[in-house]
Amino acid sequence: MNVRRSAAVLAAVAVIGAAPPAAADPSPSPSQAFPSALYGGKDPKFDGVWRQSLALLAQDTVGVKPAAKSVEWLVRQQCADGGFASYRADPTTACDARTMLDTNATAAAVQALSALGGHDAVTGKAVTWLKSVQNKDGGWGYSPGGASDTNSTSVVIGALTAVGEKPEQVEKGGKSPYDALLKLALGCDGDSAGAFAFQPDEKGKLAANADATAAGVLGALGEGMLVKPGEKAKATKGESCEDPKTPERAAANGAAYLTKALAKDGHLSSALAGADPQPDYGNTADAVVALAARGDTGQAEKSLSWLEKNSSTWAAQNGPAAYAQLIFAAHATGTNPRDFGGADLVKQLNATGPAPQTAEKTRAADEKSDSDSDLFGVWWYVGVCLVAGVGIGFLFSGRRNRQQL
Repeated sequence: MNVRRSAAVLAAVAVIGAAPPAAADPSPSPSQAFPSALYGGKDPKFDGVWRQSLALLAQDTVGVKPAAKSVEWLVRQQCADGGFASYRADPTTACDARTMLDTNATAAAVQALSALGGHDAVTGKAVTWLKSVQNKDGGWGYSPGGASDTNSTSVVIGALTAVGEKPEQVEKGGKSPYDALLKLALGCDGDSAGAFAFQPDEKGKLAANADATAAGVLGALGEGMLVKPGEKAKATKGESCEDPKTPERAAANGAAYLTKALAKDGHLSSALAGADPQPDYGNTADAVVALAARGDTGQAEKSLSWLEKNSSTWAAQNGPAAYAQLIFAAHATGTNPRDFGGADLVKQLNATGPAPQTAEKTRAADEKSDSDSDLFGVWWYVGVCLVAGVGIGFLFSGRRNRQQL
């Protein structure tokens, strides 16, 4: 996911340089410059739809009903042709040729809204748009017309699966998304054996990329970001790399590559030019989901344990999408996200945006309960007084009767 967002920034910068400033949000929150319905407090220019989609999908995964205005905000980000941009500050302004549509944001929105239910018209238009911008090799790039990459192709596969489409039947020029992924899968030579590349370089060569491999394993399996624990029971340990002629074989090779990469320290690493490698928390979480998708629970659980111990600072700094990634990793391994190394990921995610409906209803119920209790207390007191009054009446009445006698 980190590579995917980096690609988004690079692509967006190129367009923004020639585009006029975005219009201001028509209904900003008094306490912040960004829409009040949006999760996260950082500039959403490059990832607003992405992080909102992940946040809503993660909430739904753990049985939390998102705030209605947050869901509506996501729906209103859609352009008339069905695509989504990374972020539109003013959704009341129609999209035009200058609106940079984003296959990743669109596919993520489809996965979230499909899980929430009740948005078939929105997801249907989005999938139609995704099909219209499919490349001739069967894959997708970050932007329409861009060269196919593993991450974008895989997240679109997840969207197709979410709405009940069969990815192998979604073809362009006789090529399916799986054909595109197989072209980006490395062979079985050297340390990069079994990995996926993000994209070919300028000379057409493929270089192993851990983030792309995690995405590629999920895509090759036809899975989205949300993976149910224990669905598959295949093992990678001891498997040898074989020519990736099928999606299943490419997924097995990719899982073996991830297992090897994670085995040393329990996490993946990344480094900027000239800097020492640092733990890559987001890609590690994605790798856990990818391994769990195949039932490779051994290394997945070890790496999840590492995340439980080490990811809190990273998640707090990166906000809703980071919390969502950790929730997906916990869900994929059958781990309780409300007790993630002692932290409640669900509570932390909810705190980055509007209170979800679940919380609102709980709070309303508590307030009603308190009100009912207060009301009951008043009437109980009145009742006691009435009973006492009746008793006193009987007492005085009895005294009068005895006096008459």
